[in-house]
Amino acid sequence: MKLLALLITSVLLFTSSQAYSRDTKHLNSIQEAMQSATFKEKLDPTIRFYFGDQKHPKVIRSYGNFSTNKKTNAFNKSDEEACKWVLLSGLITLQERANREGGNAIINVASYYKKNTYKSKTKYECHAGTFLAGVALTGEVVKLAK
Repeated sequence: MKLLALLITSVLLFTSSQAYSRDTKHLNSIQEAMQSATFKEKLDPTIRFYFGDQKHPKVIRSYGNFSTNKKTNAFNKSDEEACKWVLLSGLITLQERANREGGNAIINVASYYKKNTYKSKTKYECHAGTFLAGVALTGEVVKLAK
């Protein structure tokens, strides 16, 4: 029994905790993700996204700013694959909110990881670890002129 306890203690002491707490920041292409077949299939084309300070039609009504913080299982997936999957989940959540509020777009979409804003027209921020990947988004739900 003492030998087993010693073995377990040794393994725990020599196992790097960093392997379990990896938090790699990625800035991935929005366009690449949005052009994928999965995104085109899953996202509602009647609800538009405008990232960063992208130009958009005139705002008729604002329903407010909303945020989403999504995580996904990253185990046995590449960081890129996990990040795309969790981005899709966040965008779907924002679209569902726009539908509930009566909006037809989400403008000023930005990454909002750990309450730090990263605005870009071309990139989104994703953090990938050994077991989880996360994307947090914020955006303003609006009704745009047609």
